[in-house]
Amino acid sequence: MTDELSANPLESIPPSGRIMGLDLGTKTIGVAVSDGMRYSATPLETIKRTKFTQDAIRLEELIAQNNIAAIILGLPLNMDGSEGPRVQSTRAFARSLAQRISLPIAFWDERLSTSAVTRMMIDADLRRDRRAEIVDKLAASYILQGALDRLRHS
Repeated sequence: MTDELSANPLESIPPSGRIMGLDLGTKTIGVAVSDGMRYSATPLETIKRTKFTQDAIRLEELIAQNNIAAIILGLPLNMDGSEGPRVQSTRAFARSLAQRISLPIAFWDERLSTSAVTRMMIDADLRRDRRAEIVDKLAASYILQGALDRLRHS
């Protein structure tokens, strides 16, 4: 697991295999997966958070079902790049998950991902209740797509 957002936060990601993107919220976990060629991220599901163990079991099921090789976890930095309590919570989640799975976990700056996705949904004229249902998995897809684009151009 990469501990810092370094010059290349994706250095631990293997050169092939599907990648899972996670947008970790306090109430939900947005999940997205890449295609095998790593060109596109597809929203998969929104997990309603309960206890860590139950959340991890669902993630393990999705990892197995989708033959995942690595995980990109959105890191909710403050707008000035500093780390607040949500970053600490995300890092703690990653440490706990890393004890259960043997896949590399890399962090990806997720600043503005939810607001960008929300803007796209408003532009698409989606109702507020529908936006609430899908924003987390779309944010996970947005985060993962940014990482995929970086991987292809590095």
